[in-house]
Amino acid sequence: MEKELHEQYEYARRRLRQKKALYFHFVLFLLGSLFLFIANRFFNISNGQNWYIWIITAWCFIFILHFIKVYITDRFMNKNWEREQIDRLVALQQKRIAQLDSSLNDNTENKL
Repeated sequence: MEKELHEQYEYARRRLRQKKALYFHFVLFLLGSLFLFIANRFFNISNGQNWYIWIITAWCFIFILHFIKVYITDRFMNKNWEREQIDRLVALQQKRIAQLDSSLNDNTENKL
């Protein structure tokens, strides 16, 4: 029981770190976007081109991928999902081995 409690604690701690990193990424994205906008508008860095929009768009895409990883992918494909998949594959392998074993026994009995 203690091992299960420890695993739950570690899972909660890992999820908290992921969410904390995502929130930090979001704040960094907002501040970075604001800086790029101000640099373009007030310091007149560009020559009439909106280069900052491309950078913000690419950064937004990366943030969306980070969000999907934290809230969708890692939420459903966690340790429990891995265990279920491993158990399912092991069961399929054992079933196949049993079929091959029975087939082999049937063949040897027919030859005798």
